[in-house]
Amino acid sequence: MDSQSDPCPKPRLVGVNHVALEVGDLEAALAFYGAIFAFTLRGRAEKMAFLDMGDQFLALAETQAAAARPPDYHPDGHFGLVVDDRTRAKALAEAAGARLIEGSFLDFLDPWGNRIEVVEYADVQFTKAPEVRAGMNLDLHKTEKARRQLVDRGISLVSCSSTE
Repeated sequence: MDSQSDPCPKPRLVGVNHVALEVGDLEAALAFYGAIFAFTLRGRAEKMAFLDMGDQFLALAETQAAAARPPDYHPDGHFGLVVDDRTRAKALAEAAGARLIEGSFLDFLDPWGNRIEVVEYADVQFTKAPEVRAGMNLDLHKTEKARRQLVDRGISLVSCSSTE
């Protein structure tokens, strides 16, 4: 899928702007996610709310389809959220009534069956630009393993930086 040698190169994927989740009740979804995660509400529209994540956002959309899902709905797919404290996220998800998925990862189902995997910033290759971290007032660091994985991919992090 490398388009660098293609005489007619395709647009390159460079990131994710947002993910949209269908929920059955917008106010209940805001309460559920607000019980687990700290976030700023970026904005609202009719039957939609946008949870700010710096240069990205999570869109919650109230739909009849999500409201009609059976209680045992279990999707095949998932998406991942990056947090600064995975252990605390797990405890809060349990307290909020999330249905935890057994396994080596922290995956849970929200009340509408959306499957979310939670990973800790320090442990994954995902990184936020220093300007975004500063704007979010985040002081985050990477494990040595995550730093090596990034360097192996040609992504160098500023050493001696207090924000990485």
